Amino acid sequence: MTAAISRFPVPSLSDLPEDIRARIEATAAKSGFVPNVMLALAHRPDEFRAFFAYHDALMAKEGGLSKAEREMIVVATSAANQCQYCVIAHGAVLRIRAKNPLIADQIATNYRKADLTPRERAMLDFAMKVALSSHQIEDEDYILLLDHGFSREDCWDIAAIAAFFGMSNRLANSLAFRPNDEFYRMGRE
Repeated sequence: MTAAISRFPVPSLSDLPEDIRARIEATAAKSGFVPNVMLALAHRPDEFRAFFAYHDALMAKEGGLSKAEREMIVVATSAANQCQYCVIAHGAVLRIRAKNPLIADQIATNYRKADLTPRERAMLDFAMKVALSSHQIEDEDYILLLDHGFSREDCWDIAAIAAFFGMSNRLANSLAFRPNDEFYRMGRE
């Protein structure tokens, strides 16, 4: 028996609008499988488009944060939000981008004990504050990031990634998105 990937109906690729089908097929061609989150979110095409437009604006752009650092934020905050899908899926991407088979598990379990640089630790401390107690953020939090070499735009990116994935975590948890089995093996060897 195959476990459901969402609490809601999952459309077949042939029933999707062309732009969404093309996006999913391009991802499958690159990764070798279709991430379940894409199929689950395709249940609502307009929201699929909006979700992935913002996702890409945050995660695929060039800037002061490396792609591995962006994934660190996702894994740490998703672990705090107990989002299995995002911890597993983005943990796989983090292992690949960091070229480190241990880092995702370390961050997901307790980022404070992970093998991080002081800069990465400051970044994750701030991201966790955004994820768990954003009402307590003060100018001093930004000063600390600037002291670690982040630009003001980097600070925005850290906050935006943590906030976006807070929404994503809540959606994935409430709709019961199931991570693909493939993610568990990626980047471990």
